[in-house]
Amino acid sequence: MESLVNRYHPPEGVYDEMFDGEEVRSSYGLSYELMSDMPNTEFIDRADYVRSTYLDQGVTFDVGGVESPFPLDVVPRIITAADWAQIEAGVQQRVTALEAFLADVYGSGKVFGDGVIPRRIVATSTHYHRVAHGIRPPNGVRIHVSGTDLVRDASGVFRVLEDNVRIPSGVSYVMTNRRAMSTAFPEWMGRYQVRPVHGYPQLLLEALRAAAPEGINEPTVVVLTPGVHNSAYFEHALLARMMGVELVEGSDLFCESGQVKARTTKGAQPVHVIYRRVDDDFLDPMYFRPDSVLGVAGVLAVAAAGGVTIANAVGNGVADDKLICTYVPDLIRYYLDAEPILAGVDTWRLENPKDRVEVLDRLEEMVVKPVDGSGGKGVVICPKASPKELDILRAAILEEPRNWIAQPVVQLSTVPTMIDGELGARHVDLRPFAVNDGESVKVLPGGLTRVALGEGQLIVNSSQGGGSKDTWVLMDEGVGSQPRAQFWGPPDMTDERDMFGVVATQSQES
Repeated sequence: MESLVNRYHPPEGVYDEMFDGEEVRSSYGLSYELMSDMPNTEFIDRADYVRSTYLDQGVTFDVGGVESPFPLDVVPRIITAADWAQIEAGVQQRVTALEAFLADVYGSGKVFGDGVIPRRIVATSTHYHRVAHGIRPPNGVRIHVSGTDLVRDASGVFRVLEDNVRIPSGVSYVMTNRRAMSTAFPEWMGRYQVRPVHGYPQLLLEALRAAAPEGINEPTVVVLTPGVHNSAYFEHALLARMMGVELVEGSDLFCESGQVKARTTKGAQPVHVIYRRVDDDFLDPMYFRPDSVLGVAGVLAVAAAGGVTIANAVGNGVADDKLICTYVPDLIRYYLDAEPILAGVDTWRLENPKDRVEVLDRLEEMVVKPVDGSGGKGVVICPKASPKELDILRAAILEEPRNWIAQPVVQLSTVPTMIDGELGARHVDLRPFAVNDGESVKVLPGGLTRVALGEGQLIVNSSQGGGSKDTWVLMDEGVGSQPRAQFWGPPDMTDERDMFGVVATQSQES
């Protein structure tokens, strides 16, 4: 019987990550051999095993109000060391520039006086909060965790789609995906030298501890969750457990005498760092939504007085407003005196009359997005929209042009994906996660590859029914093209390295 991979045909006009035409890319050579040699029934059975494992372990995501297993496709996404080096440097550069921008926005505002970005663009962002003005985090870090969304275009170039510096989600699936693949396909992973990801929780914990208020040597860190009904609750619980800190809800905390305290069986205990997974609008009912029961009344005042650190900082969303994202190349040049390492997707600012006229004239060719949207909500892929939908969109743009940006339709790269027992081409993006401890920005090698499960679908978000793939970052360029014997077994554990290349004593558990 012909193997599943041999029946796969890459689409035309799209960069397929496994195939270059009919030729297998070198990074996927060993994968192609394994998939060709493995009986189809066994490959499908192992894929089913992965799905059942996710269900048994409660690896879920809320889609449309229904808690469902988070789909993991078993064909990995493989990234070469050279490609990763560029991605890593580019993400570090963007985070550094955005940190400087946020400090400026909520500080002196020099970026406005120098004409780099109009003040009105920032002031009209729904995520700009005047109450955060003048608040300086203890170690200067506002973006403790970030997720930068990248796509690979038809020519194979990685481009930035957007930055996520409020409460980016998805890193838990990076770790659970790796564990699942290591269990289901140990011989597959054993033939590659893949950079591990299991060290992320410790790295995050160290960064959170480093952000504690001055004078606190043994800080208490908590993870603040909206609760079990939040779509990413699985992640909140997993990270808290893996960091060894308490998972709390707003009702567990209160403010007293310039401190945030937690209600415990031993009485009230001070909390020094809150890794919050609650949106700004619900974080503090004294400053934002008064009807919120998800946050902590007075927590922002305590943060302003230096009594607690909120990670990520309140007001960060102004830096991932999609309109402001178009200015990031200018911000990199302004703050870092450097050219952007990662290119962005071409974008039209619809608040600009000239751009608006051009886009409205070519609307059926565009992808139009709300500037403050998330999870793929509100995105209109105009070539697939009906005339009525386009008319509604035109009216919305003309009514509030500041609320929209437009981009060309980018043919996201594809990776073979198991669909109904066959391998089909499905579009993917990539969200690398970065952690800033105040000394350096470290990027988790791999990140979350999201995959659109519908044929031709370009929206990959989990909240829109997308799935994911394990993302393998190779340790060096030789891996994947060497003789089979060199990579049959697992890597030499005597030289095991953690996720940032530091030699560790323990074996890889990812």
